[in-house]
Amino acid sequence: MDKATADVQSHLETIIREIVNILTTYGMDVIGAVAILIIGLWFSSRAAKMMERVLTKSNHIDATLVKFFASFVKYLVIAITVVAVLNQFGVQTASLLTVLGAAGLAIGLALQGTLSNVAAGVMLLLFRPFKAGDFVEVAGHAGTVKELNLFFTEMASGDNVRITLPNSQIWGGALLNYSANPTRRVDLVAGISYDDDIDKAMQVLHDTFALDDRIKNDPEPVVAVSELADSSVNFVIRVWVANGDYWPVKFDLTKAIKQAFDKNEISIPYPTQTLYVEKSESSTVT
Repeated sequence: MDKATADVQSHLETIIREIVNILTTYGMDVIGAVAILIIGLWFSSRAAKMMERVLTKSNHIDATLVKFFASFVKYLVIAITVVAVLNQFGVQTASLLTVLGAAGLAIGLALQGTLSNVAAGVMLLLFRPFKAGDFVEVAGHAGTVKELNLFFTEMASGDNVRITLPNSQIWGGALLNYSANPTRRVDLVAGISYDDDIDKAMQVLHDTFALDDRIKNDPEPVVAVSELADSSVNFVIRVWVANGDYWPVKFDLTKAIKQAFDKNEISIPYPTQTLYVEKSESSTVT
């Protein structure tokens, strides 16, 4: 065996001894860390599903908070798992947490907009101006709330378009919640001709309300003369219905009023134009 071959073999033996020493020293730590990581990731998903299942069964927690708490539990378990893995390798987690805290402060200063969304999300979760399933109008958008998390709120418009709004825009502006109260008022305007009997028209309207069981008697329906317009006498109509009946009653009542007026020979004016033609003799030039 020549000297070059002997040197290569010697280096290989040295490398093998180092690998054996590393495996002997850290082998169990690596195996333990991998086991902790696998178990932790598995348990994080299980814990999130368990939390979601428990909260779903509770009658005191609405769907808006269920997803948030389930997600929070998942990431909390993952964070604990990472700390446990670092401990397995002998890393001083106390010092590490101090470094991460300082880094988090620097990142927080750079991401003030994101943190404002988080703060707004916390306020929305605490004060709960809406919940999942409510129809709201906020920041120029209207839709049904699907999910609220720490960063944004997801809604679906009436034609099922997904709307994603930062929480800071929701918390910092006016919010209209159309689903918060059990009843809503339907407002309509109907006009009759100046030649028609006002009292008769008002009685026809009240009789029309009585035919619809969805219209509530308390508060009582209101019919009042609101305007003497250019071509019509206008009535303001106000009836109260259950929240979920708002749009069906609004559409059905509009149709019913037109049919009732037609049946009782009460005319609904519409814009017309009268054209006067002045007839004159034409001159003939010869």
